Amino acid sequence: MPELKVLAEGLRFPEGPVALPDGSVALVEIAAQVVSRIAPDGTRSVIASPGGGPNGLAMGPDGQLYLCNNGGFGWHEEPGILRPTHQPEDYSGGRIERIDPATGAVTVLYTECDGRPLRGPNDLVFDNQGGFWFTDLGKVRARDRDHGGVYWAAADGSRIVEAAHPIPGGGNGIGLSPDGRTLYVAETETGRLWSWEILGPGELRKQPWPVVHGGTLVCQFPGFRRLDSLAVTAAGNICVATLVSGEITTVSPDGRILHTEKMPEVMPTNICFGGPGRRTAYITLSTTGKLVSMPWHEPGLALAHEAA
Repeated sequence: MPELKVLAEGLRFPEGPVALPDGSVALVEIAAQVVSRIAPDGTRSVIASPGGGPNGLAMGPDGQLYLCNNGGFGWHEEPGILRPTHQPEDYSGGRIERIDPATGAVTVLYTECDGRPLRGPNDLVFDNQGGFWFTDLGKVRARDRDHGGVYWAAADGSRIVEAAHPIPGGGNGIGLSPDGRTLYVAETETGRLWSWEILGPGELRKQPWPVVHGGTLVCQFPGFRRLDSLAVTAAGNICVATLVSGEITTVSPDGRILHTEKMPEVMPTNICFGGPGRRTAYITLSTTGKLVSMPWHEPGLALAHEAA
């Protein structure tokens, strides 16, 4: 196993890592309700305090950060473990926000689509057509839960489209193929990775019923595994943060499991690529509050709006 380096610890359920040009990593701390920066020497500083439940994070146009805010979780904490539970009493509503990393200013872009409130926006990926795709995991309550979904939204706040709904097990990780023509989404509770052909901004080619959301099944993960965020490699493989088994699982576009990398906890939630040649994987170990890095066996894909 390649060497796993702990870059920061004591974080409050970190997710959404973004590798920055100066070698630091921006990420969210969902339980602390902040967006933070981890410097190369491990120093932590707060970029912004959006409140609610800051979740997926991505670099967007003009050096601005874009945030999926899930509105908040309840939390269970015991020695060495912090984990989210149900929708909290102070749930503040799902939304998409833009953050100025220089000032920490937070601008709300979207809170609803076609009059229906966003419930738990989770992760996002920018395209090269003026916008981004994002997932909504929904919220879980004691006796019921929301359906998740997939959306497209313009970066300037002018348009939002519900592209695929429902994702019954919750839409989580999301990514684009290297040619930008295929959208990948990880469904958390079912352990399934789905794909859609992209026809245009907010428009996906749909498979007929009985596939309720119209996606094509790429991979059904074996055993009891829940799926979280994902990142795509330059070769087009999909690296999925795999919960319960505590792995990063690499899946080919045709659905073969190519590689599994064991992590030191059961909830490695997010992965992104950075460093020289994008050969470094940055991974959040959320229940134990760590950001780690390791050399990766193939280079990551260069993302839209990512500095060279």
